Amino acid sequence: MPAGLGAEITGVDLAGPVSDEVHARIVDAWHQYLVLRIRGQRLDDAQLMRFGRRFGELELSPSTEYTANFGEMEGVPPEVTVVSNIVEDGKALGTLGAGEAYWHSDSSFIDKPPSASILYGIEVPDSGGDTCFANMYAAYEALPDDVKARIDGLRAIHSSAYTSAGALRKGRTAPADVTQDPGPRHPLVRTHPETGRKALYLGRRLNSYIVGLPIAESEALLDLLWSHATREEFTWRHQWQRGDVLIWDNRCALHRRDAFDPSVRRLMHRVQVKGTTPV
Repeated sequence: MPAGLGAEITGVDLAGPVSDEVHARIVDAWHQYLVLRIRGQRLDDAQLMRFGRRFGELELSPSTEYTANFGEMEGVPPEVTVVSNIVEDGKALGTLGAGEAYWHSDSSFIDKPPSASILYGIEVPDSGGDTCFANMYAAYEALPDDVKARIDGLRAIHSSAYTSAGALRKGRTAPADVTQDPGPRHPLVRTHPETGRKALYLGRRLNSYIVGLPIAESEALLDLLWSHATREEFTWRHQWQRGDVLIWDNRCALHRRDAFDPSVRRLMHRVQVKGTTPV
């Protein structure tokens, strides 16, 4: 792929046992291409979780009123997040709805964000809802040397107030002062614990703040970094088919989602693998 990310794995049935040799090749490809696509899968939650656990310990699903309702009604395991726009009897059966999800890294608002996100498409619309990815290795490496020097050692607050769709999280209020947001302080440049490569680590743009800078200076620098990181040459677009499984490295890739027709059902299940503190 021109952006240096995105590869398709074929000839693997994730519903059955995956040998150690095959899994090792999948991990190698994941490290090289950041995002993997495996098409034509038919998985239940137990099989999805079994595959996810090959990458490490699974996180519990983020606590939201939507996933809690769905899990209570349908017996969805606590490790599985339901991503859906479906509403039945006035209740949303998943999170994120049908709107656009802006560029972000999953759960960067926690101290140890997930390493891997694995998303399985159960029902997908014929068009819309594409997921786009951006290569943060390539974005960092393409920065001018003076910008690399400027951001070396800087940390940004990753606000815990908002979702990737820009909505306030349940029980949260908009921070009155971005410099005092309770979210974690992660480095703007992180070193991947397995590949040793450096990548930009931006999280979400909304309510981000670079620690120690005047707000205006922080805003200007963040605008520069986000504009650079999401340039087309660093990105790859995935168009969903039913049965697709996407695996992405949350430590070195941003992602976003296009909006889609809210009258068309979209249902996906996701698991995430626990990560480490960004350094």
